[in-house]
Amino acid sequence: METLDRLLSTLANFVWGVPMLVLLVGTGLYLTIVLRGVQFRALGHAFRLIFHKEPSAAGDISHFAALTTALAATVGIGNIVGVATAITLGGPGAVFWMWVTGLVGMATKYAEAVLAVKYREPGALGYKGGPMYYLTNGLGMRWLGVLFAVFTVIASFGIGNMTQVNAVSQLLASTAGIPTWISGGVMLFLTALVILGGVKSIGRFTAWLVPFMIFFYCLAAIVVLVLQWDRLLPALESIFYYAFHPHAAAGGFAGATVAAAMRYGLARGVFSNESGLGSAPIAAAAAKTDDPVKQALVSMTQTFIDTLVVCTMTALVILTAPHWLEGVSPADLTMRSFAHNLGSVGAWVVIIATVLFAYSTVIGWSYYGEKAFEFLFGHKAIRIYRTVFVAVILVGATVKLELVWNFSDVANGLMAVPNLVALLLLARVVKAETERYFGRKGGPS
Repeated sequence: METLDRLLSTLANFVWGVPMLVLLVGTGLYLTIVLRGVQFRALGHAFRLIFHKEPSAAGDISHFAALTTALAATVGIGNIVGVATAITLGGPGAVFWMWVTGLVGMATKYAEAVLAVKYREPGALGYKGGPMYYLTNGLGMRWLGVLFAVFTVIASFGIGNMTQVNAVSQLLASTAGIPTWISGGVMLFLTALVILGGVKSIGRFTAWLVPFMIFFYCLAAIVVLVLQWDRLLPALESIFYYAFHPHAAAGGFAGATVAAAMRYGLARGVFSNESGLGSAPIAAAAAKTDDPVKQALVSMTQTFIDTLVVCTMTALVILTAPHWLEGVSPADLTMRSFAHNLGSVGAWVVIIATVLFAYSTVIGWSYYGEKAFEFLFGHKAIRIYRTVFVAVILVGATVKLELVWNFSDVANGLMAVPNLVALLLLARVVKAETERYFGRKGGPS
């Protein structure tokens, strides 16, 4: 078992190594150029479209519900622990490179959603879409679509289920003394209530949960930053300065090179916003819309909210507190930083946020895995998937998951390969759809 764990760990490090990061960020940069910076010139228009309703259009859920379903899966413990890890290993400059992944990743997320809606199919249980369908219908590469679907199903049980539930159960056990089987059982019951009703049930649930949990977390962060207003500007200055200059060792901080800031910032940024992995377009394909570009514009705000808002809040709270210089572990750093200003209330803010973020990730990923499973085995198999997915929650809450983490990392990373192939080969289609939409509109407004 130890040999297998080491093998998977090595493989995970390779999959998430420099070549993958270059490919992911490079694809986003390429699409930014091809689409003439659509994420910048149309951002205001995109936010206005979030609440635009098209009741007579084809689809299952509103633009807003599709966005919150994707955000549910994306805004997770990576926004809390992932940011802390980036700063611990890469210094303040890592936050700048996280922003880079967000800014170019918006173009990637936009392209994914254009293709997801354009090549989606009606099904017995609602619309079906995502990389497996645009690989099949757009490129005639069903075999790559099958590979993507297999990796997505695996990742849904790992990154999207057991690892999230395990993080919650261990946290509640250590901070509140709640046995892992109880927290696992509660999450099993609550998850079943939502996902057994399909995408419409998921969409209704995430439409109120996601805005609440993001607002709750960001409000607490803003309170901290108001209390530490005199340290806010120096924190921002350190982000820009150390993105291009090495940070010397200080206190318990081991120091960081520019290469480390870039590597860990890019890695944690991509892992947080999932731009290029191909997960979010599965939710985008369910949106009620008469134009692929409308939902694509809404979808790209997901990356903005995840990385430029939520991750930034976490980073500034950490950098305005002293603990990141004291050698505190990433797992404890965010909690210690909130507690530095808000006492025990701050610690509970992070505990509650971790529970909500992890739970929402389970809900969102259940839908991704379900649609991938449907692509592989047909709609009649969905009931089997949902039953197994819910049952696995209890396993994730009560066992050690080192092996599952590494296996899931590999599957999660491998999802990106067929998706990026499709994005690069179908970039011309995305460009044509974009030019058609804005040519008809007369430009973003």
